[in-house]
Amino acid sequence: MVSLTVELDDHAAEVVRSLAAAYNRSESEIVQEAVAAYAQVKRPMPQGIGKYHSGRSDVSERAEEILRDSVREGQWP
Repeated sequence: MVSLTVELDDHAAEVVRSLAAAYNRSESEIVQEAVAAYAQVKRPMPQGIGKYHSGRSDVSERAEEILRDSVREGQWP
């Protein structure tokens, strides 16, 4: 387990404390679960995806592969 220090505003800190008390869990457990849930949320694709015609019919099926290749080649982001 790694120790990590984060800064929260007063409201967020109170929410974490309240949830920890309500569920009889540690504040650390509440934050860990929140980060894990956030990591599972799909993020929106970059603007422009799907707006242009490439002439290929398999782009939507290969979108993740194409983005991975673009990142690897330094073309995106």
